[in-house]
Amino acid sequence: MKDDALLERSEQDWHTAGLDERRQVILAYAEKLTLTPAAMQRADVESLRTAGLADADILGLVECVAYYAYANRIADALGVRLE
Repeated sequence: MKDDALLERSEQDWHTAGLDERRQVILAYAEKLTLTPAAMQRADVESLRTAGLADADILGLVECVAYYAYANRIADALGVRLE
């Protein structure tokens, strides 16, 4: 089901968007991995498992976050302006 209002609130600030607990755990993990990757711990992965993610889902999440970090660093390094 598409919820444009939820999407807009999430884009503004996912912390206050009213997301369900599972999505909050996923986004908190992604945010921590993006902002402070050296601070990641096994407990962070366990929080995803507790939220119902399988190992394949966790790998996909990590790959997605890592790819965006990579692409953004390449763009920053080359002075590419993104939308």
